[in-house]
Parts: sequence; structure tokens; C-alpha cells
Amino acid sequence: MSKHLTKRTDDYSKWYNELVVRADLAENSAVRGCMVIKPYGFAIWEKMQAELDRMFKETGHQNAYFPLFVPKSLFEAEEKNAEGFAKECAVVTHYRLQNDPDNEGKLRVDPEAKLEEELVVRPTSEAIIWNTYKGWIQSYRDLPLLINQWANVVRWEMRTRLFLRTAEFLWQEGHTAHSTKAEAVIEAKQMQDVYAEFAENFMAMPVVKGVKSDSERFAGAEDTYTIEALMQDGKALQAGTSHFLGQNFAEAFDVKFTSKEGKQEYVWATSWGVSTRLIGGLIMTHSDDNGLVLPPKLAPIQVVIVPIYKGEEQLEAISKKVNEIVKELRKKGISVKFDNRDTFRPGAKFAEYELKGVPVRIAIGNRDLENGTLEIARRDTFEKQTINQAGVSDVVEKLLDEIQENLFQKAINFRSENTTVVNDFKEFKKAIKKGGFVSAHWDGTEETEDRIKEYTKATIRCIPNEAKEESGACVLTGKPSVKRVLFAKAY
Repeated sequence: MSKHLTKRTDDYSKWYNELVVRADLAENSAVRGCMVIKPYGFAIWEKMQAELDRMFKETGHQNAYFPLFVPKSLFEAEEKNAEGFAKECAVVTHYRLQNDPDNEGKLRVDPEAKLEEELVVRPTSEAIIWNTYKGWIQSYRDLPLLINQWANVVRWEMRTRLFLRTAEFLWQEGHTAHSTKAEAVIEAKQMQDVYAEFAENFMAMPVVKGVKSDSERFAGAEDTYTIEALMQDGKALQAGTSHFLGQNFAEAFDVKFTSKEGKQEYVWATSWGVSTRLIGGLIMTHSDDNGLVLPPKLAPIQVVIVPIYKGEEQLEAISKKVNEIVKELRKKGISVKFDNRDTFRPGAKFAEYELKGVPVRIAIGNRDLENGTLEIARRDTFEKQTINQAGVSDVVEKLLDEIQENLFQKAINFRSENTTVVNDFKEFKKAIKKGGFVSAHWDGTEETEDRIKEYTKATIRCIPNEAKEESGACVLTGKPSVKRVLFAKAY
């Protein structure tokens, strides 16, 4: 592999794949379509997980865990859900291997060890969870039931890309049960808000909140609430979804409760989830031709300190000062690494941390010790400044906040510059070819949506929550429309 990354303008897909591997985030595994998440990539996921978990618990949810395997009969109970995921399912049919007598050392499926009922490896957990809820819910006193699980799922994708679409991925999935429709809708919208807050405040990734069209919503849902982000190549990324499931799963699994009035009623349901795809979104929202650019709130290492020295004596003197600075930074909750390896020159270290997107780099040499100074550099703008060692933690703390805000504003500006309002199909095709979000009128029919997708490969990303009532004409058919929707090509 060449020293430099492929430029984004030359081949965005190649740039992305190279960056994921070169920055030590993940790599392909021996299993087709599956990835190994390396420690640095997993550290980002752990930070995401910690913040989301806190937000879930603050909204009253508890964590549980449900089996990886779903009996086929349970999976088939909710027809729309089963049909929606059928082509992506991995299925376990046997439970044992045995030696192949004709080929020493090889194993084969034991034909006598066939399962009585085949097991689906979960692509999502509604079926196993709602079958469980049937035993947990009897009365209105048992509601609402607010459960989340952190898990892995398998969707047998044919075309995969690290983090964005893999056969197995990590995620969280919330599954809640409520006594009324209104309460379930409020829950689904609340979780959409939680996801949007996380994306914008922690990932520095602006999102559009909206509702999916009928053809794009989750299989088995009445409504799907989504957050949609725009990547640097002009494609949209569905970053998180929250589903109002109505009573579909309650009816399929016969989950009823006795109301205050003593009547037997079906519960109302929601489910919601985000996955390791968020790491792909993080990369494609901020990173550049030099490597990762990470928002400080999610960076595994927020500050790296590199000593510049000649000989052990200078390193020892610099290390003494650096250890004081490290303590000062950690007291403020700032994650910091002192890279005192003697196997790499400072320039190589600078390049490594630039590639890995560390937000702030501090360099300190022998002359800095004499002058009471150090050099501080920010990854987002490459700006450098020499500052006094005294009060360095205050400067760094402020700088991290500035970087976080700058990344968000830069992404907001990019989205604004790449959102086009169109009024006819000629304009529409031109805007879609250019890339970005395209705001257009649509007549509300699945047929028109399918035709637009066929002609341009663009889909309706969402009907934005903020969309105003506005009479207009569908860009393709000219039929009446009362709201604009967002189109884009998408991952």
C-alpha cells in the first residue's frame, strides 16, 4: 500500500476502505462479509455505547439480553417482519459435526443431528422478545415495559463494506410495550430525539429527523422515524431508526394485558436501534485525505504528547514535566497519551496520530523546558501555537470544545451547500447527479417512488418532521402534493 491515502476526490470508496484499515479500526475476517473490529475501532464504539447507554437509562430503560437463535416458527409469526428479513437470514439446521470416514481429519454435518425445528440466527429480535414478553405482561401494572439490549445480529448481505454493511454487526435494540397507542408513539418519537441528540452533540454529525415512506419503513412497523445524515460524497446515511409497531407483534404473539377497567387488550409496541454503522458515519462526516478526524467527545485519545529529545537525559527531564501535565489533564477528565516510544521518530508519531484523528497534539522539547512553553496543534484545522506550560489544561479543555463545535458547524455548512430545492424532474435529475439531499414534491404513491428510484437510483430518505405544509406538484407526475420530501442516493 502506498504511503498516502487515496484522495477522496479520486475514489471515495477506496479512500474509505484504506482509511478504515490504515487507521487500525477494523479489517476483513476469514468469514465472508464479517469484520474484526480492532482495539482502536472498538474504543470508539465503547465511547458511543457508554453515552447512548447513559441516555437510554436516563429515559427509563433497562438492559437485558435475549438469545441469538430464534425458532423458525416464532420468526414466521409476524408475517411482514419475516418476509422483510427472509432473504438475509442465516439458518441453523444441524447441531453436530462428525468425522468424515472417507477423508481423515475432515468434519461433516452429522445427518442424524438434524434439529427438530430450524433456528434463525437473529437479524433482529422482535420475535424472540415478544414471545418472551407474553409471560412478562399480564396487567396494566406491568406497563410500560422499557427494555434495551446490546447485541450482535446477522444479516447475510451480499455486498459488504467495513462498518457500513457487514454480515454480522454490533448494535443496540430497544423493545418497549405500552398500554396505549399515544404512549407508544411518544416513546418512538422520544428515541428518535435521543438518537438525533447523540448524533449532533457527540458525533458532531447533523441529522434530519423525519418519517420513512411506506416502502422504506421497517418490516412490520406502522411508522418508522429516522435520522438521516449526509456524507462527504453526497450520499445519505440512515444513522438510526425508531419504529412504532402498533399492535402487530402483540397480536402475532398474543401479548395482552388487563386494563384498569378489567378488559383484555393487546399492548402497543416500539422498537429502535443504532449500530456500528455509526462509526462509518463518523468517518465519512469529518475525515480528510490525511486520515481520520474525530470529534473530541468520541476520540479514544483526545490529546497525545510527543517528546522531542536527544539522549536519555533530555527524555527523563521532559518526561518529568509531561507527567505533571498528564495528571493535570486527567483531572479534567481528558484522555491523554504520552508517546515516549524510542522506536519511532517524532515525525513518524505525528503522522500516526494525524492518521488516527487524535484531536490535539502537544510537542515538547528541551528548549520548551527551558522556556516553559510547548507546541499545541489541532487536527481539524492543522493550526499550531506555542503556549505557556502553565495553565495548559485550561487551554486544552477550551480547544477540545472548539474543535467539537467547529466540526459540527463545518458539517452543517456542507449539508446546507449540498441540499437542493427542485420543482421539476429535469432539475431533480441534475441535482441527484450532483449529489446531496434533494428537496422535492412527491405525490405520495409507492408507484411514483419506485419509478424515481428506477430512473435515478435515488430514494426518499424521509418526510422531514420540519416539513411545512406547502401546495405543489410532484416532480415526476405533476399530481398535487402538500409537503416536500428529501431524496438522495444512499448507503
